[in-house]
Amino acid sequence: MKRRPFRLTIVHPCVGRRRGQRSYVRTWKMEPLPAACIAALTPPDVEKVFYDDRLEAIPFDQPTDLVAISVETYTARRAYEIASEFRQRGVKVVMGGFHAALCADEVSRYADSVVVGEAEELFPRVLDDWRHGQGERVYRAERRPRRLDIGPDRSIFRGKRYLPISLIESARGCRFACEFCAITAAFKGTQNRAPIDRILREVRTLKRPGRLFFFIDDNIVSDLAGAKELFRALAGEGIRWVGQASSNVAFDEEALILMAASGCQGILIGFESLDGSQLRQMNKAWNLAKGGPVAALANLRRHNIRVYGTFIFGYDQDDEESFGRAVRFARDEGMFIAAFNHLTPFPGTPLYARLEREGRLRFPAWWLDPGYRYGMVPFIPALLSPDELERRCIAARRSFYGWPSILSRASQRVNRRDPWMLVNFLAINAMHRADVVGRNHMPLGDESWTGKLLPAG
Repeated sequence: MKRRPFRLTIVHPCVGRRRGQRSYVRTWKMEPLPAACIAALTPPDVEKVFYDDRLEAIPFDQPTDLVAISVETYTARRAYEIASEFRQRGVKVVMGGFHAALCADEVSRYADSVVVGEAEELFPRVLDDWRHGQGERVYRAERRPRRLDIGPDRSIFRGKRYLPISLIESARGCRFACEFCAITAAFKGTQNRAPIDRILREVRTLKRPGRLFFFIDDNIVSDLAGAKELFRALAGEGIRWVGQASSNVAFDEEALILMAASGCQGILIGFESLDGSQLRQMNKAWNLAKGGPVAALANLRRHNIRVYGTFIFGYDQDDEESFGRAVRFARDEGMFIAAFNHLTPFPGTPLYARLEREGRLRFPAWWLDPGYRYGMVPFIPALLSPDELERRCIAARRSFYGWPSILSRASQRVNRRDPWMLVNFLAINAMHRADVVGRNHMPLGDESWTGKLLPAG
């Protein structure tokens, strides 16, 4: 008798869901590349199926041999709920991802195997062990993969309604060491890159008229020499793309020329604060070099590169005036969009360790605490109450995404350079305007779930 194939179920957990909620946050409905990475590392003789918890119900009773879940801090509670459902049915569960790298002991309480490190280095062995007997409790990578040679298997996304943006990862990690950054904590300030020929194959496969590409690299210019090689290669592809970058790229004229030629439409830059002492506490004082944000933004506008600026509040010098100053700056500089968020201490970061030492954490582990909701401030700020910090962040978003601000920024030449860009500017700003409070106080995990978390034996 022919032996049936081994069955793998890949699950992407949602952040959370209110009781009776029917639709999910639209801006979060992007293709989850970690799931596609797991699919690509799965041999062809293994039957694989993928479920996205944001878009569809997970059929827990469907027969399967192993479940793989990539866990982020915000999705940890929901990931443990999903794992408990499968494990109560006798199905083995393996979990990895950023949160597993930062909180391996916690994740191991709810999984049969935990992957601490990148999937390219470990998942083939994990899968082989479970196919042929018993997996190990913890798989820990001794090194980072030198290159990201294997691209994602996007076939698992067919039939699912994601935003019409093509996500590509050309590099992973960042060389900077910002105090609050979980990326730095997970990858120890290192970055590795994918071969350019692999990236070009992905681009050519995904290219469609009007399609926008989003390079999800933690910092696409962390390795500036490698980034320039990528930009040169993209220059002949005729695509439009956006990505995430550090502000130092704005002072490299060659990089700006290459970015513009490669089709760069905009980049996300973490300005974080306009206060030098706060930037030094963040270990991000280099944001002020060579004229700081004003000079950086002027250089980017000169090359028609738009900016998504991010600001964080809650460092010790932040007071009532900090919010208005940041909003005025973002508006007057004509930022395409901007984020005004409170500081969040992620486990494993120097920030979390510092606030824990200072006795300023409001929850021992906010991502698991049933009293915590998305958007709440999980620590005690120095000059504002937690509730006031939260309210002022919301007010800053309301102000920036008010119609006077949107129309003022639309008048900036860089934001209305062509009809395509102006239409996108108005549509994206309207979407952010509608979402100012849409996700606030969403529970972490599914509020309708009535099961119990099942600890690993």
